[in-house]
Amino acid sequence: MKPATLALLTALLLAPLAALAQMQGDSRLQALSTADAGRGWLAVGRLNMGPNAFCTATLIAPDRVLTAAHCLFDRDTGARIDEAALEFLAGWRTGRAEAIRGVRRSAITPGFSMNGADSLARLGRDLAVLELDRPIRHTGMQPFPMAPQAPAAGSAVAVVSYARARAETPSLQDRCTVLDRRREGVLVMSCDIDFGASGAPVFVLDGSVPRIVSVISAMTEGSSGTLALGVQIDGQIGELMAELDEGAGEGARAIARFVRP
Repeated sequence: MKPATLALLTALLLAPLAALAQMQGDSRLQALSTADAGRGWLAVGRLNMGPNAFCTATLIAPDRVLTAAHCLFDRDTGARIDEAALEFLAGWRTGRAEAIRGVRRSAITPGFSMNGADSLARLGRDLAVLELDRPIRHTGMQPFPMAPQAPAAGSAVAVVSYARARAETPSLQDRCTVLDRRREGVLVMSCDIDFGASGAPVFVLDGSVPRIVSVISAMTEGSSGTLALGVQIDGQIGELMAELDEGAGEGARAIARFVRP
């Protein structure tokens, strides 16, 4: 998707909302560069797609990780990446991972296509669940659960992500703001993201356990700066998990441009 296209769309729809985030006190990014800082977030990891590209992904079961569907496509050729070339680095920090796993197969939300028209509707299907080649069983790394419903506009959320210029250490933004919920299944948020944050989990922190409400799909420009666009998970994860359980995890095989971040 061309960033300029989304920039025009969201700027027209959301110009009055962009300043709301600052009024509600969004926090700054905090690097999880030490063991103490990263405690509780080890299930978020880096998904390597070959030697020169990566996304963010999250453990949601001992052998399953959640990310954005477009992360399964090569950024230069637009071709589907072979699962054998994917590698999940759980809790990756300064050259060390808590666990490293390959990917056996994947499932993508039905209807997602990399060669469709630029639209929020396509972003609303930008989800994938990957089955790891071996489960991760680590006492300090518990898979994250899903939230029962999407947050309302004005709600506070948190994001843990890797990105350009911080590819070796994850960063936490423990408060950013949901600016809008689009009917296409996309959340518009004030969260601080950059290239590489695709697939990053968006959490609600209402209880003692963070719960995933969205996955970062893209970024765009609003009247007050960069905005994050995330997929509402609303029931989609169960369908993808079931597809993998049934052994049908082929997903979409379309060829098109790579959506970034």
